[in-house]
Amino acid sequence: MFEKLRRLNPDIPFHTVHDPEFKVFGSVIEGYDTNEICSACEKIAMPAEGSSYVLSEPSLEALEISDRIKKELFGGLDAQIGLCWGYSSYLNALEFHKSSEINIAARPLVLLLALRSDMEGNELDGNKIRAFFVDRGEIIEVYGTSLHFCPCMTEDDGFYCVVGLHKGTNDVLDAPAEDPLLFKKNKWLICCDTNEGLKARNVYPGIHGTNYKINY
Repeated sequence: MFEKLRRLNPDIPFHTVHDPEFKVFGSVIEGYDTNEICSACEKIAMPAEGSSYVLSEPSLEALEISDRIKKELFGGLDAQIGLCWGYSSYLNALEFHKSSEINIAARPLVLLLALRSDMEGNELDGNKIRAFFVDRGEIIEVYGTSLHFCPCMTEDDGFYCVVGLHKGTNDVLDAPAEDPLLFKKNKWLICCDTNEGLKARNVYPGIHGTNYKINY
């Protein structure tokens, strides 16, 4: 699948999370059996269109692997195991947190990533963005220094991506923020300067260049 994706998307550098290029963005986590949590994701109905996200998904939180992730990968700090799922093929935006994010691909997916250090103030040249393939069942840590957003699907049936974060991340702010990028708690967000929908929601149009589409 990876070679096909790379061939169909020649306009963006394309790698797997096992390639050396991923090391500055995150790391692959070994030693976890993800079959149960991937199967649990598949039981959750797809949205009618677009993608959905929940901070905490009870059916996933109840699994033993979620306890292990909280204890081992978040060092015992309070964490949430949520889900991003649905249909998406475009970059649209990028976000960052002041902490790492744990992802499990319950279906093969592609992440579009850049580095916070690539930003000039609040602006990002789209040429800095890279595509990374994550196969079903793989667990990765996306560092807090990485810009990321909604995964892109690799099949018509859409994607499921487990999202582990420090508790409260992505929740609604208690008060309006002075920082133009702070969109939700521990979530700084910029969008493509051509994305009128997100700009209408007061997302800062900081990504300049192509709104990449992942073809499959």
